[in-house]
Amino acid sequence: MTDAPRTAAAAFAEIPVTTLADVVWREQVMDVGIRPLWSPTPRVAGTAFTVRCPPGDNLMLHAAIHRAEPGAVIVVESGDLDYALAGGNVCAVAQRRGVAAFVADGVIRDLAEVRDLGFPVFARGVIPLPGSKKAVEPLNTPVRCAGVTVNAGDVVVADEEGVVVVPAARAEEVLTAARARLAEEAAQTLDDWEKAHRTRIDEILRAQGFEG
Repeated sequence: MTDAPRTAAAAFAEIPVTTLADVVWREQVMDVGIRPLWSPTPRVAGTAFTVRCPPGDNLMLHAAIHRAEPGAVIVVESGDLDYALAGGNVCAVAQRRGVAAFVADGVIRDLAEVRDLGFPVFARGVIPLPGSKKAVEPLNTPVRCAGVTVNAGDVVVADEEGVVVVPAARAEEVLTAARARLAEEAAQTLDDWEKAHRTRIDEILRAQGFEG
């Protein structure tokens, strides 16, 4: 990863996931099953390093921690809820090598160790059983994680509200739109918002024939 993509991705750490979701909409938002596994988890943003692990196997995630560049968010396609993709030592090495976070469509183990490390993991849960290490898959190819297609180099932003994936080709456009939205919200008082909100809701109700 060159300095330019890393710097661009870091700018997204200033943008709440809710704001990004308003800009990119549903197809770029991972499903509700992907949650931070400890709290309070800081917002993270980085370029995607993509991994595919077949059910029951975690070889390629274990390989990825030695290959992802600092600042990357490792995104894992798996869907397996029976065997852990990673544990405390894997997270510790990833953290030591500068990986920003894991976003995994699967489960991990050693949560207490991961929490103590302060390493952000967004996944479906925890299970004590480790996976095997047999299945070789290519790294940094398109993956499907929690309903979202993720390509290597896409910007991944995650916080307690969820996970949003910004396609690399749209990163500048989305960042500009999100910043503009935040500025507009900051300039609006709650009184202003309430007035505009009521006007909008009442207009919708009248259009539907509601009386009351």
